[in-house]
Amino acid sequence: MLSATMQPRESEMVHVVPVIDLREGGVVHARRGDRGHYPPLRSSLCDGSDPVAVVGGLLRLHPFRTVYAADLDAIQGTGDNRPALARLKAAFPGVRFWVDAGFRTADAVRGFVASGLGDPVLGSESLDGLAPLVALKDDPAWERVILSLDFRDRFVGPPGLLARPDLWPERVIVMTLARVGSGEGPDWSRLAEIGRAKPQASLFAAGGVRDGGDLRDLAARGSAGALVATALHDGRIGGADLDSLNR
Repeated sequence: MLSATMQPRESEMVHVVPVIDLREGGVVHARRGDRGHYPPLRSSLCDGSDPVAVVGGLLRLHPFRTVYAADLDAIQGTGDNRPALARLKAAFPGVRFWVDAGFRTADAVRGFVASGLGDPVLGSESLDGLAPLVALKDDPAWERVILSLDFRDRFVGPPGLLARPDLWPERVIVMTLARVGSGEGPDWSRLAEIGRAKPQASLFAAGGVRDGGDLRDLAARGSAGALVATALHDGRIGGADLDSLNR
């Protein structure tokens, strides 16, 4: 039985957000959060792993409105992929980019918003405390902020954040890093738990989405959307699935 906060919403369709992971200017294939061993992406949708080619291939599959980009170099503190993000924004001006670039301070978020490169994703794994969220909550940049609640075996982030849904923005990603690229299915219990904590939030599942069946189940259980990579590139989620679910 679905929980009271995860009832089906028949009038809404799940919003599929393709994911690209950027490292040293190219796109890599994320698997189970082991970032040191991600290989260059190999996709049925494009040749090579250049970010513009990869996003172009995704858009030929389906006219996605939003693309999520993880700047792995920025997250790990070894550099950044701002030039690649600028190329993507110039090549695809009609696409909204959600970008996790390891933001650790409110000023970093404000600076990114001012850059015009996309909407900032605050990953809980990058936050040392709650201060950035407190500082941004009444800031004009707040409406652009997305929060990613990151989990491995347990929550990865500032103690107390899970108990402060009043500090969560409207859009919340439930990121199960150990399931990324695994094909094990969404983390249903975690999604239900976060949904109970803030029923009015738009929840996006990340990690483990396998196929169109999982997307339909997410829609039925009340999720706003899903972040997907591997199943798009290997063809398990095709254009017909997307046309029926992502309208």
